[in-house]
Amino acid sequence: MATKNKYIPLIVGVAIAAGVFIGGKLNFTDTSDKLFTTNSKKDKLNRLIDYIDYEYVEDVNTDSIVDVTVNGILDNLDPHSTYIPKEDLERVTENMKGGFVGIGINFYPYKDSIAVIKPTENGPSERAGILGGDRILLADGDTLYGRNVLVDDIGEKLRGDKNTSIRLTVYRKGEDDLLEFDVERQAIPIKSVDAAYMLTDDLGYIKINRFAESTFKEFKSALSELKDLGASKLALDLRDNPGGFLGIAEQIVDEFLEDDKLILFTRDKKGKEERIYATRRGDFEEGEVYILINENSASASEVIAGALQDNDKGIIVGRRSYGKGLVQREMALGDGSAVRLTVSKYYTPTGRSIQRPYTNGDNETYYRDYAKRLRTGELADEESIDVNDSLKFTTPKGKVVYGGGGIIPDVFVPVDRLFDNETMNYLRRRGHFGYFVFEELDKDRTAFQDMAKYDFINNFEVSDEMILRFQNFVNAKERTNITFVAYNNEIRRLIKATLALQLYDDNAFEEVINKEDLMVKEVTLLSSEYPNYKQ
Repeated sequence: MATKNKYIPLIVGVAIAAGVFIGGKLNFTDTSDKLFTTNSKKDKLNRLIDYIDYEYVEDVNTDSIVDVTVNGILDNLDPHSTYIPKEDLERVTENMKGGFVGIGINFYPYKDSIAVIKPTENGPSERAGILGGDRILLADGDTLYGRNVLVDDIGEKLRGDKNTSIRLTVYRKGEDDLLEFDVERQAIPIKSVDAAYMLTDDLGYIKINRFAESTFKEFKSALSELKDLGASKLALDLRDNPGGFLGIAEQIVDEFLEDDKLILFTRDKKGKEERIYATRRGDFEEGEVYILINENSASASEVIAGALQDNDKGIIVGRRSYGKGLVQREMALGDGSAVRLTVSKYYTPTGRSIQRPYTNGDNETYYRDYAKRLRTGELADEESIDVNDSLKFTTPKGKVVYGGGGIIPDVFVPVDRLFDNETMNYLRRRGHFGYFVFEELDKDRTAFQDMAKYDFINNFEVSDEMILRFQNFVNAKERTNITFVAYNNEIRRLIKATLALQLYDDNAFEEVINKEDLMVKEVTLLSSEYPNYKQ
């Protein structure tokens, strides 16, 4: 299945973690004095685990003890060194590779059956004839309906090896008989480019949700299509993008910078530096660039914003970014699990680190930074941004930039308190908009069949009656204290965008949302006034 929708090591720590998993042959007749004076720290942990295995009075799952031990070690390092358990590694790897093998559908358990929200565009299910609203009842004769069927079990049954076939038995409203489809499993992309379209006659827009293995290829394809449509300017939306592969961000920056411009440099604990420069292959070096960032733009997103800002290329628009200037490397631990360990820091071309301060072992304070920004008023007023004058740097053209905690934009745009607020974010996280829209469409899937995408985007209006039905839908699902009348316009906007997503594609969703987006409006205005804009 596919779902929509957006990251200073201690050598002894590595040794300890490795030792926990490797284990060792122990001599239980050794004295405690010998244990503590002749063995390394990893041997001590190996021995403790074996003592518990063989001598402890009750049976204990030592795997869980190992997980706690590894997490305890990493908790005493920086906030971004993390442990990935075996059961999570496949999903994490799949997400960063940008694809998996399956049948290509978005679905959710509706009542007691599996309802197809939308087949993946050009995917195997769509090619076989599966439609939105179909209920998949059987997969190779195995039952997929009933209240006791688990989502994870469904995923296992629908996935399989590439080019293998699965027979689906489907109920479709309006059909007298059940339908049979033979679907051949194929590689299903997990898209990292959410949208690419023209904002104006010459201003293109691309939104990237993370930096996976497939991201640069997706970006290049989108950029090429926009250039063919007349884009000489580009808005690159990196809001809420948590990062990903550093090398992918470097490739994207290379599209905008002239040959031999410094993109970034990294420095490890020994002081060894690696410098990355732009090459000759850039396809948008002459174009105007606008980078959209917010407080959730992190890591690789900040690499792009920092590299362009420090090279006086383009305009950074939005709010101060997350502030992650550490580089992780994933390392296998031998049992199917892995650790992502911080191995270096990266610096922007002017030499600034944008990593915000942290104290080893105090991750809770570190992750409360968003609440601090909200409390101090930084998200609403750029004058409230706390800058450190001792971390002041100057670009080649004389622009002052700061290190020490994220990229500060050239043009500040406050948070949209009407749209980006706790209530709206709660309703979105709970999936209420997606489920409500599915049920609305399921009443009559012919209602929109003759409406073209841009006719819908430009002319369709969500009625007050539909908003009332949404309110009743939410209240039937859970008890809330939401005053819906206070959020009518925001709810209307999200219902329409979700309709556009389920009827058409990701692009349609973003186009509906962006029509009233404050940051996109600011970029559009800047683009029209660019010759008079002074950085």
